[in-house]
Amino acid sequence: MEKRLHSDTDFTGKTVLVVGGSSGIGNGIAHGFRERGAQVHVWGTRATAADYDPAEGSDLTGLGYTCVDVSDPDAIAAAPLPFPTLDVLVMCQGTVVYRRGEFERPGWDHVMAVNLDSLMHIARLCKPQLLESQGSVIIVSSISGLKANIGNPAYAASKAGAISLTKTLGQAWGPEGIRVNGLAPGLVDTKLTKVTTQNPDRLAGALANIPQRRMGLPADMAGAAVFLASPLASYVTGHTLIVDGGLSL
Repeated sequence: MEKRLHSDTDFTGKTVLVVGGSSGIGNGIAHGFRERGAQVHVWGTRATAADYDPAEGSDLTGLGYTCVDVSDPDAIAAAPLPFPTLDVLVMCQGTVVYRRGEFERPGWDHVMAVNLDSLMHIARLCKPQLLESQGSVIIVSSISGLKANIGNPAYAASKAGAISLTKTLGQAWGPEGIRVNGLAPGLVDTKLTKVTTQNPDRLAGALANIPQRRMGLPADMAGAAVFLASPLASYVTGHTLIVDGGLSL
């Protein structure tokens, strides 16, 4: 039994692409797969892997790297696929504009391009390889896609769209052998959440609303992603798993 349980989360010989895997949640997920034997490649926004600072939550040790501007559909279409075959595609790209910038067109357009439009463009790019491997897709959204998010209309709308896209691609591609699922993080300690985590009053208020009384870690998200990509979730399709310590309850 122990051998069987271990093999279910052993990704030795598998290939994984994590879009947005250069930092934060995506970086945690990338290492979650790497630690379980997978070859992992990440896409990020900086020119080279050396441009990332480990102090900012970026550990690219053992990971392949390509700079791709996912806000640009043409850049996605031209991006080289990192492996001859692909078993798992994780899309964790995300951005936010604070100070009500998303109420204006530039902020709205940029957030929607990164958080929602690019999901479909990348899924389409990788689909032939995923068909060949009968692989899986994991779309990282947010619990903000399940409710209002004051001050960030594009972020909330894009994440709601990501949850809907997960359902629709799960339905459309399931008959072809590709499982599409997602996960919706709550408050996770990353550079995108520093507006909360570096403000003691905001952080205390946030933690008071989380039944587990702690922020999530990228490693917590990695566990959920590994599960969704593994044989343990072989009959899970089109589902977005909420991973928020109970914040959305």
